[in-house]
Amino acid sequence: MVFSSLTFLFAFLPITLILYYLVPDKAKNVIILISGLIFYAWGEPIYVLVMIASTAIDYTAGRLIHKYDDNPKIRLVCLIVSLVMNLGLLGTFKYLGFIIESLNAWLGLAIPNPNLPLPIGISFFTFQSMSYTIDLYRRQIKVQKNPVSFIAFVTLFPQIVAGPIVRYEDIQNEIDHRTITEKMVGDGISRFIVGLGKKVLIANNIGLLWTEVKALEYGELSAVTAWIGILAFTFQIYFDFSGYSDMAIGLGKMMGFTFPENFNYPYMSHSVSEFWRRWHITLGNWFKSYIYFPLGGSRKGLPRTIINLLVVWTVTGIWHGASWNFMMWGAYFGVLIVIERLFLGKVLEKIPAFFSWLYTFVMVVFGWVLFDAVAPGTVGFGSMFSQVGTYIAAMFGGNGVFIDNTAINYIVNYGLIFAVCIFGSSDVLKNITEFIRKKAPVWVQYGFPLVNAVIMLASVAYISTSNYNPFLYFNF
Repeated sequence: MVFSSLTFLFAFLPITLILYYLVPDKAKNVIILISGLIFYAWGEPIYVLVMIASTAIDYTAGRLIHKYDDNPKIRLVCLIVSLVMNLGLLGTFKYLGFIIESLNAWLGLAIPNPNLPLPIGISFFTFQSMSYTIDLYRRQIKVQKNPVSFIAFVTLFPQIVAGPIVRYEDIQNEIDHRTITEKMVGDGISRFIVGLGKKVLIANNIGLLWTEVKALEYGELSAVTAWIGILAFTFQIYFDFSGYSDMAIGLGKMMGFTFPENFNYPYMSHSVSEFWRRWHITLGNWFKSYIYFPLGGSRKGLPRTIINLLVVWTVTGIWHGASWNFMMWGAYFGVLIVIERLFLGKVLEKIPAFFSWLYTFVMVVFGWVLFDAVAPGTVGFGSMFSQVGTYIAAMFGGNGVFIDNTAINYIVNYGLIFAVCIFGSSDVLKNITEFIRKKAPVWVQYGFPLVNAVIMLASVAYISTSNYNPFLYFNF
């Protein structure tokens, strides 16, 4: 099911915020709870029950962990039940079909595939909910006894389906007691509009190009066309995902919450390790806290560190999807990070900054080939590897054509949006904005609301006239 969230969001958001501001403070979490369930149920009317089940499991486990604080065995059993039930839900809906298809292909079986639809954002809300019970078991947070407040934490509709992953400790001081100031609301509105513009005006437009290239025969692509296509996806996924994160963070501010940042100009990185400290920050922190550090992190010697890194990156690939290409994608970055840990990281620190940046960007681009150059529904490692290999070969002229008319047309038609993508994925605009706010006359700063108004109007106009409006991370 395609979740056309923006259309619904524009109708849903004003009513929700008006009610949220009008009701007493004690009732605000009720509005969050109800609005979150409505927002999710609009896209997934049946599978909202999955989210409710995950929430109920972790709330109950949390109360029991707190109640039996002096009984380690009961606390451990409650934690295990929470983890097994949540991971069971995730495994059933996200990975069962892939496992069945793989077994059928390998062993010649004919096990029926239930083809269960994937609940939107299940990887986000299960991880978010599990973090509560894990941290409570570790005694890092206080128990939440109010069921309304806990459900409100899980169903925070600004980030319920695509992150950022908000752990309970991130907002434990705000979930029951928060202050909404005019500055927070103003900053939130501005952040929301910027995110909307990134997603609608940039990601959607550059995404159209990747959709066209992906539909072509990989074995017939010219080298330039292949590079143009995957670069289009490289920018699409950044502006799509970071745009949604900006909208979620902005909406959070409007409601009195400070959500963690999720992106920090990752395409400016000078190593793959740095890239992953800047990309999907909340997911990286989740894996560090709940997998990497418990395994020993880097505290038990280099061989163990390498194993821990490879485990984390294998899980990272699996988290992104039930497909061989995602697993290969995770393993690919795991190997690169291990190589940087062994020796390459020191080399990258010594060479000119341009070359370390170029190395990182190219490696990331190759990673995106693994991530999305595979046709939906592809079954089997061989088919996946063949598609990826054909595409990469085309990037290096494997089809015998360096540039053709298709590539020239793309350059002419999409050159401007590529320039916008390059500019927008750097911190240049941020630095200019900060300079204006600090140094420019007040009358110049009045231009910011005008710019926001233009972006908002342009975005609304695009949404109302375009049928192309994918959200890439809704399926994770």
